Amino acid sequence: MGTSVLDRRSHTPLWAQLHADLLRRVGAGHFDDAFPGELALAAEYKVSRNTVREALRRLRADGLVVAGRGQPPRLGKPTEITQPIGALYSLFASVRALGMDQHSVVRTLDVRADGVVAVRLGLEESTPLLYLERLRLANDEPLAVDRVWLPKSVAAPLRGVDFADTSLYQELDARCGIRLTGGQEQIRAVIPTPAERRLLDIPIGVAAFSIHRLGTADGIAVEWRTTLVRGDRFSVVADFSARAGYQLDVRAGTPNQT
Repeated sequence: MGTSVLDRRSHTPLWAQLHADLLRRVGAGHFDDAFPGELALAAEYKVSRNTVREALRRLRADGLVVAGRGQPPRLGKPTEITQPIGALYSLFASVRALGMDQHSVVRTLDVRADGVVAVRLGLEESTPLLYLERLRLANDEPLAVDRVWLPKSVAAPLRGVDFADTSLYQELDARCGIRLTGGQEQIRAVIPTPAERRLLDIPIGVAAFSIHRLGTADGIAVEWRTTLVRGDRFSVVADFSARAGYQLDVRAGTPNQT
């Protein structure tokens, strides 16, 4: 079957032809029972494993195929995380709500001073801050890079927490007695840097969302967060009515990379 659909004289790369044919076959229900592995596809289509891997990488980016560490590829469920505008949400809870496995790779958890962030939180520039940086994964696929700063005076009990499989807001409530009740958030589309593209495995031509959040508890700023999330795995929605509508705050400025 494979040898009849790939045209080696075409200007279209073999991986792109393979990707298109696999999309066709997925849509036709050919792989509902099981999805073939790399070796089987390479043999069927008579192409190299590198060609197969590139086609599978695109299918993973589309959310159609899931391939966890040490596990064979399988058809995936829809993987776009949808968040409502105007709601205080937890990325951890949203991923779990879709039935996907949520996991984080903790890159940094320490105490530091950051004058710019401290001012955003309404604090003196030298105020010690707890800093947490995580690579967020959904079904073992990179979703976002999350960076959070909180005043050490209120967040010190979090220093010993393993944030690989737990929610920051859950631990902040349980260990520090602080529950976020509101805040402000700015979302903009950005072009990822090469380093960010590699870290999040973002396909060429796909943008990302840069999200800046100031979280408050009873009107007091307790969290400054920047999140860079893959644009092909995340969307925002807004409810509106003919009478009230909804408000968009459009601001000009230099795009921020988080």
